[in-house]
Amino acid sequence: MRSRTPDRLCAEAVDLARVAAEEAAAPGTVGEHVDAVADGDRVVTHLFECKEPGYRGWRWAVTVARASRAKHVTLDETVLLPGPDALLAPEWVPWSERLRPGDMGPGDLLPTEAEDLRLEPGAAPLGGAEDVGAGGAQVSPGVTELADAEDADVEPGSPAAQPATTRGSIAAVADELGMGRSRVLSRYGLHAAADRWEEEYGPKTAMAQAAPANCVSCGFLVPLAGSLRQAFGICANEFGPADGHVVSLGYGCGGHSEAAVMPRPPRPAPPVIDETVVDPFALRPDRTGGSVEESGPSEEFGHS
Repeated sequence: MRSRTPDRLCAEAVDLARVAAEEAAAPGTVGEHVDAVADGDRVVTHLFECKEPGYRGWRWAVTVARASRAKHVTLDETVLLPGPDALLAPEWVPWSERLRPGDMGPGDLLPTEAEDLRLEPGAAPLGGAEDVGAGGAQVSPGVTELADAEDADVEPGSPAAQPATTRGSIAAVADELGMGRSRVLSRYGLHAAADRWEEEYGPKTAMAQAAPANCVSCGFLVPLAGSLRQAFGICANEFGPADGHVVSLGYGCGGHSEAAVMPRPPRPAPPVIDETVVDPFALRPDRTGGSVEESGPSEEFGHS
């Protein structure tokens, strides 16, 4: 059991501890004696302030001890330890946990763990080595029988060792259906992706709350395939904030195709053309209120 009271002889060996600390530290970096801590029976650790630049709050710890019934104190070890208010580096985090979206650049390779929860085998291992399809994925006996019926080659090995597939063959159809992949999205990976997309472009975002309508009724929505079609689509509005992104059907923005339809510009009325031409000198009013044919100015003023 550790003693709470430091051994008297070990606690008095401050000078011995200081000399050991100065030998281990750079010159002039050992400060004042801070404390003496009992680590056990006749074992005491002396703490000295560290003045080394960049080690704020750190302390030199020198442990001394003595044997039972002995009066001579000996040096045990010297080490630099952080104090309660020491400046420490952040806790180390594996690279796989530090990686964030957008960190990858051209030429970067991101390895995927063999036991990644986001992925699962693309085909269940139902047969032996003879039932291995393109890409090294095992296929069911039913697919093997169809391959034999069409004289398709289903050989084990890496994708590079597989023969070239032709359109209409079993291997080509399997690739189109996604059966040629050795691993596919698991249910966990599918739900994680859906939660991530809905958090960024979902109905709870500020943009969706202020939108006049949802994406489910927008003409710019491109539906997805599979089960995700029921909840997500791709925005194809180049002026929208989510152009090219997967959006929830409950998302919305001001660029909705039916939110504010611009009216057609008004067309002016066609011009009215008067095709009736009247000679102003053809008719003139007479003094009795009727009209007479005009024969010239001299006839009008020639009568008395």
